[in-house]
Amino acid sequence: MAPKTPPKPEKDKAERWLLTYADLITLLLIFFIVLYVMSIQDIVKFKAVSQSLVQALNGGGKTMMGEAPGPSMIEGTIGYEKKFSPEKKRPTDKVKKDQKDIAKQIQDIAKKAGIETSVSVKEEERGVVISIQDKVLFKSGEAVLNPEAHELLRKIGESIKPTEQFIRIEGHTDNQPISCFPFPTNWELSAARATNVVRLFAEEAAIEPERLSAVGYGQYRPVADNKTEEGRAKNRRVEIVIMNDLYAKSESGASQDVTPAAGLLVSKSTDGVPLPATQIAPEQPASADDKTPPQGSSFRDDFFEKELGGKH
Repeated sequence: MAPKTPPKPEKDKAERWLLTYADLITLLLIFFIVLYVMSIQDIVKFKAVSQSLVQALNGGGKTMMGEAPGPSMIEGTIGYEKKFSPEKKRPTDKVKKDQKDIAKQIQDIAKKAGIETSVSVKEEERGVVISIQDKVLFKSGEAVLNPEAHELLRKIGESIKPTEQFIRIEGHTDNQPISCFPFPTNWELSAARATNVVRLFAEEAAIEPERLSAVGYGQYRPVADNKTEEGRAKNRRVEIVIMNDLYAKSESGASQDVTPAAGLLVSKSTDGVPLPATQIAPEQPASADDKTPPQGSSFRDDFFEKELGGKH
């Protein structure tokens, strides 16, 4: 008979659970490390996104684009914002004092010119508002500045130039309809008047064009009742707004955009600096009685040669 083979010794299974336990602990450790790393990145990203949204909803300012080093997705806006964007949302004591000084200077200029009844200066939440009745600056139905208006506006421009605030020029009219060349409606007249004041500030008062913008409101922002001649005279005005920081942020970094209601075009030059807003005349339907010459290149040349003013 063949000898019986001895039975194999049984393996000790008492410690096998340690292998499974060690694998589980290792996996859990890796899992929590990954969670920790992800949580840190998500907090940073969440703070960046939330801050960007808050700033955008509060009227602009810096966003995630343009803050990071390297090329900006918005060409030319980084240096522009550093130079002109306000860092604080509310006016500081110094800004308030400067605004009071400017208001006093404007009142003195108006008093010396004998037009204090036609010029008013008030402080609003949006900033210092200098309101000038149209008869001081323009002839009725025209947008060309009177000769005496140049000296007045130049002095006003030199007074407000030292500030670093954005300056918005707003044109307003009464509700009397206008339909004459080259202003089919009050939109065009109010925008042309505001634009000519902007040009004077930039060219004669040497105010940085980056700080200037022009807006035409037509007859839709009255300050008095249009039913009386006195009320209409008050509504025909140009307002120079030295904007507080909170409202000025909406002016910075503006890209090309058309506001449908007012037909205003705010354009941005090739170097990223916003240019003053100008008015786009709405297209008028042609009619048999329409005496307006065709708006070709010769029309535009004559139009700008006369500086947006008067009747032919």
